[in-house]
Amino acid sequence: MYEKATKPTMYFIGVTTGQSSIMRVFPKWVEALGIDAVIKGIDLPIRANPEAYREAVSFIKNDPLSLGALVTTHKIDLYEAAKDLFDELDPYARQFGELSSISKDGDKLVGHAKDPITCGMAIECFLPKNYWRDHPDAEVFIMGAGGSAISMCSYFMRPEFKGNYPKKIIIANRSKPRLDEIERINKELDPGGIEFEYYLTPEPGQNDEIMKRLSDHSFVINATGLGKDRPGSPLLDGTLFPKHGYVWEINYRGDLRFMHQALEQKDQRDLFVEDGWMYFIFGWTQVMAEVFHQEILGETLEKLSEIAKHA
Repeated sequence: MYEKATKPTMYFIGVTTGQSSIMRVFPKWVEALGIDAVIKGIDLPIRANPEAYREAVSFIKNDPLSLGALVTTHKIDLYEAAKDLFDELDPYARQFGELSSISKDGDKLVGHAKDPITCGMAIECFLPKNYWRDHPDAEVFIMGAGGSAISMCSYFMRPEFKGNYPKKIIIANRSKPRLDEIERINKELDPGGIEFEYYLTPEPGQNDEIMKRLSDHSFVINATGLGKDRPGSPLLDGTLFPKHGYVWEINYRGDLRFMHQALEQKDQRDLFVEDGWMYFIFGWTQVMAEVFHQEILGETLEKLSEIAKHA
Protein backbone atom coordinates (compact mmCIF):
# COMPACT_ATOMS: atom_id res chain seq x y z
CA MET A 1 0.00 0.00 0.00
CA TYR A 2 1.45 3.34 -1.07
CA GLU A 3 1.12 6.58 0.87
CA LYS A 4 -0.05 9.66 -0.99
CA ALA A 5 2.75 12.13 -1.66
CA THR A 6 2.61 15.31 0.40
CA LYS A 7 5.00 17.23 -1.89
CA PRO A 8 6.19 16.78 -5.49
CA THR A 9 7.81 13.35 -5.62
CA MET A 10 9.85 11.36 -8.13
CA TYR A 11 10.18 7.62 -7.54
CA PHE A 12 13.02 5.19 -8.16
CA ILE A 13 11.66 1.74 -9.01
CA GLY A 14 14.45 -0.80 -8.52
CA VAL A 15 15.66 -3.65 -6.32
CA THR A 16 17.91 -2.10 -3.68
CA THR A 17 17.25 1.60 -4.21
CA GLY A 18 18.40 2.66 -0.75
CA GLN A 19 21.98 1.67 -1.65
CA SER A 20 22.05 3.94 -4.70
CA SER A 21 24.03 7.15 -4.55
CA ILE A 22 21.07 8.90 -6.22
CA MET A 23 19.49 9.13 -2.77
CA ARG A 24 22.33 11.49 -1.76
CA VAL A 25 22.66 13.14 -5.15
CA PHE A 26 19.01 13.88 -5.99
CA PRO A 27 18.39 16.49 -3.24
CA LYS A 28 21.49 18.41 -4.37
CA TRP A 29 20.44 18.16 -8.01
CA VAL A 30 16.93 19.51 -7.52
CA GLU A 31 18.31 22.31 -5.38
CA ALA A 32 20.70 23.25 -8.20
CA LEU A 33 17.83 23.10 -10.70
CA GLY A 34 15.53 25.19 -8.50
CA ILE A 35 13.00 22.37 -8.17
CA ASP A 36 11.06 21.66 -4.98
CA ALA A 37 10.81 17.86 -5.00
CA VAL A 38 11.85 14.71 -3.15
CA ILE A 39 12.76 11.19 -4.21
CA LYS A 40 11.42 7.91 -2.83
CA GLY A 41 12.50 4.37 -3.61
CA ILE A 42 10.16 1.54 -4.57
CA ASP A 43 11.96 -1.79 -4.08
CA LEU A 44 10.54 -4.79 -5.91
CA PRO A 45 12.10 -8.26 -6.24
CA ILE A 46 13.58 -9.23 -9.60
CA ARG A 47 10.80 -10.67 -11.82
CA ALA A 48 8.13 -9.46 -9.41
CA ASN A 49 4.47 -10.41 -9.67
CA PRO A 50 2.80 -8.43 -12.49
CA GLU A 51 0.29 -7.05 -9.98
CA ALA A 52 3.12 -5.42 -8.05
CA TYR A 53 4.14 -3.48 -11.16
CA ARG A 54 0.55 -2.50 -11.90
CA GLU A 55 0.05 -1.30 -8.34
CA ALA A 56 3.14 0.93 -8.49
CA VAL A 57 2.21 2.44 -11.86
CA SER A 58 -1.44 2.94 -10.88
CA PHE A 59 -0.42 4.75 -7.72
CA ILE A 60 1.85 7.16 -9.60
CA LYS A 61 -0.81 7.70 -12.24
CA ASN A 62 -3.55 8.58 -9.76
CA ASP A 63 -1.60 10.48 -7.10
CA PRO A 64 -1.44 14.21 -8.00
CA LEU A 65 1.93 14.95 -6.36
CA SER A 66 3.59 11.80 -7.68
CA LEU A 67 5.22 13.20 -10.82
CA GLY A 68 6.96 10.18 -12.29
CA ALA A 69 9.69 7.61 -11.87
CA LEU A 70 12.92 6.14 -13.16
CA VAL A 71 12.77 2.38 -13.64
CA THR A 72 15.82 0.15 -13.47
CA THR A 73 16.13 -3.67 -13.55
CA HIS A 74 12.34 -4.02 -14.05
CA LYS A 75 12.11 -2.18 -17.41
CA ILE A 76 10.81 -5.10 -19.47
CA ASP A 77 8.66 -6.75 -16.79
CA LEU A 78 7.01 -3.45 -15.83
CA TYR A 79 6.20 -2.70 -19.46
CA GLU A 80 4.65 -6.12 -20.00
CA ALA A 81 2.58 -5.90 -16.83
CA ALA A 82 1.40 -2.29 -17.01
CA LYS A 83 1.69 -0.92 -20.56
CA ASP A 84 -2.09 -0.55 -20.84
CA LEU A 85 -2.08 1.94 -17.94
CA PHE A 86 -0.16 4.51 -20.00
CA ASP A 87 -1.82 7.14 -22.14
CA GLU A 88 1.28 7.58 -24.30
CA LEU A 89 4.31 5.38 -25.00
CA ASP A 90 7.27 6.60 -27.02
CA PRO A 91 8.39 4.64 -30.12
CA TYR A 92 11.36 3.04 -28.36
CA ALA A 93 9.12 1.78 -25.54
CA ARG A 94 6.71 0.17 -28.00
CA GLN A 95 9.45 -1.21 -30.23
CA PHE A 96 11.63 -2.66 -27.49
CA GLY A 97 8.92 -3.53 -24.96
CA GLU A 98 10.54 -1.72 -22.05
CA LEU A 99 10.12 1.37 -19.89
CA SER A 100 12.78 3.33 -18.02
CA SER A 101 10.91 6.62 -17.60
CA ILE A 102 7.45 7.40 -16.23
CA SER A 103 6.25 11.00 -16.39
CA LYS A 104 3.09 13.08 -16.71
CA ASP A 105 1.94 15.50 -19.38
CA GLY A 106 -1.08 17.17 -17.84
CA ASP A 107 -3.52 14.36 -17.13
CA LYS A 108 -1.65 11.89 -19.34
CA LEU A 109 0.70 9.21 -18.03
CA VAL A 110 3.67 8.93 -20.41
CA GLY A 111 6.23 6.15 -20.73
CA HIS A 112 9.64 6.42 -22.37
CA ALA A 113 12.45 3.98 -23.05
CA LYS A 114 15.40 6.31 -22.55
CA ASP A 115 18.18 3.72 -22.60
CA PRO A 116 18.65 3.67 -26.40
CA ILE A 117 19.57 7.36 -26.09
CA THR A 118 21.40 7.43 -22.77
CA CYS A 119 23.51 4.30 -23.33
CA GLY A 120 24.76 5.89 -26.54
CA MET A 121 25.63 9.07 -24.68
CA ALA A 122 27.62 7.01 -22.18
CA ILE A 123 29.43 4.94 -24.83
CA GLU A 124 30.42 8.06 -26.73
CA CYS A 125 32.21 9.32 -23.59
CA PHE A 126 34.92 6.66 -23.97
CA LEU A 127 34.73 4.69 -27.24
CA PRO A 128 36.53 6.51 -30.09
CA LYS A 129 34.20 7.90 -32.74
CA ASN A 130 35.20 5.68 -35.69
CA TYR A 131 36.26 2.70 -33.62
CA TRP A 132 34.71 -0.03 -35.77
CA ARG A 133 35.97 1.49 -39.01
CA ASP A 134 39.47 1.62 -37.54
CA HIS A 135 39.22 -1.95 -36.16
CA PRO A 136 37.20 -3.87 -38.77
CA ASP A 137 37.64 -7.30 -37.10
CA ALA A 138 36.56 -6.14 -33.64
CA GLU A 139 33.37 -7.59 -32.16
CA VAL A 140 30.89 -6.70 -29.42
CA PHE A 141 30.19 -9.27 -26.71
CA ILE A 142 27.23 -8.41 -24.47
CA MET A 143 26.49 -10.61 -21.48
CA GLY A 144 22.84 -10.12 -20.59
CA ALA A 145 19.76 -9.70 -22.79
CA GLY A 146 17.59 -7.28 -20.83
CA GLY A 147 16.61 -3.71 -21.58
CA SER A 148 20.16 -2.34 -21.43
CA ALA A 149 21.43 -4.94 -23.90
CA ILE A 150 18.56 -4.21 -26.30
CA SER A 151 19.37 -0.51 -26.12
CA MET A 152 23.07 -1.10 -26.79
CA CYS A 153 22.29 -3.17 -29.87
CA SER A 154 19.98 -0.45 -31.19
CA TYR A 155 22.72 2.12 -30.64
CA PHE A 156 25.33 0.12 -32.55
CA MET A 157 22.87 -0.32 -35.43
CA ARG A 158 21.88 3.33 -35.90
CA PRO A 159 21.53 4.13 -39.62
CA GLU A 160 23.84 7.14 -39.33
CA PHE A 161 26.69 4.79 -38.30
CA LYS A 162 26.66 2.98 -41.64
CA GLY A 163 30.28 2.21 -42.54
CA ASN A 164 31.18 2.21 -38.84
CA TYR A 165 29.37 -0.90 -37.59
CA PRO A 166 30.98 -3.63 -35.48
CA LYS A 167 31.75 -6.77 -37.48
CA LYS A 168 29.74 -8.95 -35.10
CA ILE A 169 27.45 -8.56 -32.08
CA ILE A 170 27.42 -11.58 -29.76
CA ILE A 171 24.81 -11.85 -27.00
CA ALA A 172 24.79 -14.41 -24.20
CA ASN A 173 22.09 -14.81 -21.58
CA ARG A 174 21.03 -17.21 -18.84
CA SER A 175 17.38 -17.48 -19.93
CA LYS A 176 15.99 -18.33 -23.36
CA PRO A 177 12.89 -16.06 -23.46
CA ARG A 178 14.99 -12.89 -23.12
CA LEU A 179 17.47 -14.21 -25.67
CA ASP A 180 14.66 -14.94 -28.13
CA GLU A 181 13.21 -11.46 -27.59
CA ILE A 182 16.46 -9.59 -28.23
CA GLU A 183 17.02 -11.71 -31.34
CA ARG A 184 13.55 -10.78 -32.62
CA ILE A 185 14.16 -7.06 -32.02
CA ASN A 186 17.61 -7.14 -33.60
CA LYS A 187 16.21 -8.78 -36.73
CA GLU A 188 13.73 -5.92 -37.04
CA LEU A 189 16.48 -3.32 -36.64
CA ASP A 190 19.24 -5.06 -38.61
CA PRO A 191 20.67 -2.56 -41.12
CA GLY A 192 22.79 -5.22 -42.84
CA GLY A 193 26.52 -5.65 -42.60
CA ILE A 194 26.59 -6.95 -39.00
CA GLU A 195 26.79 -10.61 -38.00
CA PHE A 196 24.83 -11.76 -34.92
CA GLU A 197 25.34 -14.72 -32.61
CA TYR A 198 23.14 -15.72 -29.66
CA TYR A 199 24.14 -18.11 -26.88
CA LEU A 200 22.21 -19.58 -23.97
CA THR A 201 24.71 -19.59 -21.10
CA PRO A 202 23.07 -20.68 -17.81
CA GLU A 203 26.16 -22.46 -16.47
CA PRO A 204 29.41 -20.94 -15.11
CA GLY A 205 32.20 -21.03 -17.68
CA GLN A 206 29.99 -20.84 -20.77
CA ASN A 207 30.54 -17.10 -21.26
CA ASP A 208 34.26 -17.70 -20.83
CA GLU A 209 34.31 -20.08 -23.80
CA ILE A 210 32.84 -17.33 -25.97
CA MET A 211 35.41 -14.84 -24.67
CA LYS A 212 38.26 -17.07 -25.83
CA ARG A 213 37.14 -16.68 -29.45
CA LEU A 214 36.92 -12.87 -29.51
CA SER A 215 39.18 -10.86 -31.79
CA ASP A 216 41.66 -8.34 -30.46
CA HIS A 217 40.16 -4.86 -29.89
CA SER A 218 36.72 -6.33 -29.12
CA PHE A 219 34.27 -4.60 -26.77
CA VAL A 220 33.08 -6.72 -23.80
CA ILE A 221 30.07 -5.57 -21.75
CA ASN A 222 28.54 -6.79 -18.51
CA ALA A 223 24.81 -6.07 -18.79
CA THR A 224 23.70 -8.90 -16.50
CA GLY A 225 23.16 -7.14 -13.17
CA LEU A 226 25.75 -9.44 -11.57
CA GLY A 227 28.03 -7.32 -9.46
CA LYS A 228 25.24 -4.86 -8.63
CA ASP A 229 21.96 -6.32 -7.36
CA ARG A 230 23.59 -9.73 -6.95
CA PRO A 231 27.27 -10.35 -6.16
CA GLY A 232 29.61 -11.92 -8.66
CA SER A 233 30.51 -11.77 -12.33
CA PRO A 234 29.27 -13.46 -15.52
CA LEU A 235 32.89 -14.62 -16.02
CA LEU A 236 35.10 -16.93 -14.02
CA ASP A 237 38.28 -15.52 -12.50
CA GLY A 238 41.29 -15.84 -14.78
CA THR A 239 39.44 -15.70 -18.09
CA LEU A 240 41.48 -13.56 -20.48
CA PHE A 241 39.94 -10.47 -22.03
CA PRO A 242 40.75 -9.72 -25.70
CA LYS A 243 44.00 -7.82 -26.17
CA HIS A 244 43.61 -4.06 -26.68
CA GLY A 245 39.93 -4.44 -25.85
CA TYR A 246 37.36 -2.14 -24.32
CA VAL A 247 35.56 -3.40 -21.21
CA TRP A 248 32.38 -1.80 -19.90
CA GLU A 249 30.86 -2.58 -16.54
CA ILE A 250 27.53 -0.76 -16.79
CA ASN A 251 27.08 -0.79 -13.02
CA TYR A 252 28.76 1.71 -10.73
CA ARG A 253 27.99 0.19 -7.33
CA GLY A 254 28.04 -3.30 -5.83
CA ASP A 255 31.03 -5.62 -5.72
CA LEU A 256 31.71 -4.94 -9.45
CA ARG A 257 33.64 -8.21 -9.72
CA PHE A 258 33.57 -8.12 -13.54
CA MET A 259 35.24 -4.71 -13.60
CA HIS A 260 37.89 -5.82 -11.13
CA GLN A 261 38.59 -8.92 -13.24
CA ALA A 262 39.32 -6.60 -16.17
CA LEU A 263 41.39 -4.20 -14.08
CA GLU A 264 43.56 -7.11 -12.94
CA GLN A 265 44.48 -7.65 -16.62
CA LYS A 266 44.52 -3.99 -17.67
CA ASP A 267 48.26 -3.66 -18.20
CA GLN A 268 48.91 -7.22 -19.33
CA ARG A 269 46.16 -7.14 -22.01
CA ASP A 270 46.22 -3.38 -22.75
CA LEU A 271 42.56 -2.88 -21.80
CA PHE A 272 40.44 0.23 -21.49
CA VAL A 273 38.09 -0.34 -18.55
CA GLU A 274 35.03 1.84 -17.90
CA ASP A 275 32.47 1.67 -15.11
CA GLY A 276 28.82 2.71 -15.23
CA TRP A 277 29.10 6.16 -13.66
CA MET A 278 28.32 8.22 -16.76
CA TYR A 279 25.60 5.73 -17.73
CA PHE A 280 24.12 6.49 -14.31
CA ILE A 281 24.43 10.27 -14.84
CA PHE A 282 22.88 10.28 -18.30
CA GLY A 283 20.22 7.78 -17.31
CA TRP A 284 19.01 9.86 -14.38
CA THR A 285 19.29 13.32 -15.84
CA GLN A 286 17.38 12.48 -19.02
CA VAL A 287 14.52 10.91 -17.07
CA MET A 288 14.47 13.89 -14.72
CA ALA A 289 14.22 16.11 -17.79
CA GLU A 290 10.96 14.33 -18.68
CA VAL A 291 9.56 14.28 -15.16
CA PHE A 292 10.27 17.96 -14.41
CA HIS A 293 9.93 19.25 -18.00
CA GLN A 294 13.41 20.79 -18.04
CA GLU A 295 16.21 20.33 -20.56
CA ILE A 296 19.32 18.96 -18.84
CA LEU A 297 22.21 19.10 -21.29
CA GLY A 298 25.38 21.09 -21.87
CA GLU A 299 26.54 23.21 -18.96
CA THR A 300 23.60 22.12 -16.79
CA LEU A 301 24.52 18.45 -17.29
CA GLU A 302 28.18 19.17 -16.52
CA LYS A 303 27.18 21.00 -13.35
CA LEU A 304 25.02 18.08 -12.16
CA SER A 305 27.76 15.57 -12.96
CA GLU A 306 30.21 17.58 -10.87
CA ILE A 307 27.73 17.79 -7.99
CA ALA A 308 27.25 14.01 -8.10
CA LYS A 309 30.99 13.35 -7.86
CA HIS A 310 31.16 15.15 -4.53
CA ALA A 311 27.79 14.20 -3.04
